[in-house]
Amino acid sequence: MICATNRNLDREVDAGRFRQDLYFRVNALTLILPPLRSRAEDILDIANYFLETSQARYGQPARPFSASLTRLLLRHAWPGNIRELENLVERYVILGSEEAITGELLEREQHSAPLTISVNEPIHLKKVTRQAVLDMERKIILRVLEANHWNRKRAAAALRISYRALLYKIRQAGLPPKRSRVEVPAANITKEVG
Repeated sequence: MICATNRNLDREVDAGRFRQDLYFRVNALTLILPPLRSRAEDILDIANYFLETSQARYGQPARPFSASLTRLLLRHAWPGNIRELENLVERYVILGSEEAITGELLEREQHSAPLTISVNEPIHLKKVTRQAVLDMERKIILRVLEANHWNRKRAAAALRISYRALLYKIRQAGLPPKRSRVEVPAANITKEVG
């Protein structure tokens, strides 16, 4: 049996919040893994593993992750750790489009913690400012695209930029080039339990 927790069970037992007899029953070997956000080099390997297993489980082929989705996966903070990544990839396979999850990742990014700067290290003001501007641009473009039902010509007009400039900015921001409308049969949405 393999058990996982994000709590320190020694402290939980001492505080009386976890049964000592159960702790000794399950604690044959302890592995401490840092959170996924601290292991960015593992994210793509794990995501590709979940891609393969989800395709097999649902009998549904899925494209490999695009460069823009890869950037989003690597940039995401993963507060839900491995389970969040697994569920996200599973949703990608079931719904059949990157747009089904890129919007979610970008939305979460909008609500992420504000920029923190260490005063003990050199601050590259131009780099920080450029990144802040790109992040704000990405959020604005995403909202305008959603408000215009992903009609890029109307979005470009609303933003008062050329259509070509919008396409460039969409690529630069790592947004999907267009929203796909994939219908998923209800039979493919059920999830196996166990």
